[in-house]
Amino acid sequence: MTRTPRIPNLGGARAFVLHRPHPTVQAITRQLSAIGLVTVDCWPELAPEALAADFVFFDADLGFDEQFPWKSGEAPMPLVALIGSEAPGRIEWALSHKADAQLLKPVGNAGVYSALLIARQGFEARKHLAGEIAALRQRVAERQTIVRAVSALSKGSDDDRAYAQLRSLAMSWQISVEDAARRIVAMTEDVTGEAKTGEESGDDQSHRA
Repeated sequence: MTRTPRIPNLGGARAFVLHRPHPTVQAITRQLSAIGLVTVDCWPELAPEALAADFVFFDADLGFDEQFPWKSGEAPMPLVALIGSEAPGRIEWALSHKADAQLLKPVGNAGVYSALLIARQGFEARKHLAGEIAALRQRVAERQTIVRAVSALSKGSDDDRAYAQLRSLAMSWQISVEDAARRIVAMTEDVTGEAKTGEESGDDQSHRA
């Protein structure tokens, strides 16, 4: 059964409108105020306090990367693109900033509320997906570390016995298997590094002799 997303209460949220002075800004501000949002107009760039904003509307027609205090595509809040020109380059630039919703200019007396809801849901879904991907990458990295630790303990013999030894070490150290594996790998790398340093030192002495 598909779960229907709840409509959030937007009253009291802060929205920054990054657009040159224009009737479009006035139309957006009227709608935002009616919904209950606090609106901040700015141009030609976002103020530092915009990092704490709940939403940012930005002009896709005259916008540029340096307007934003974050890297392209890494906005910490939902973005709504204000689009007047459908030139491919402008659309591509708006997409590079991962706009979560859009409003076509000129903006009339409606459309802002639905854009806010769509932007919020899209942003949350994208953030959730990014978290899942990061967790999967972490799990893959941990498995690779466990494999390296088992290989170091087995020294080419019985992997099952080496894994049992790793679990035993984790229990005796009172840490997780993943943490124990990281410790084993770190110790192995330290020993390898010391061995290489000793070999290089011996080579230097032989050359001097």
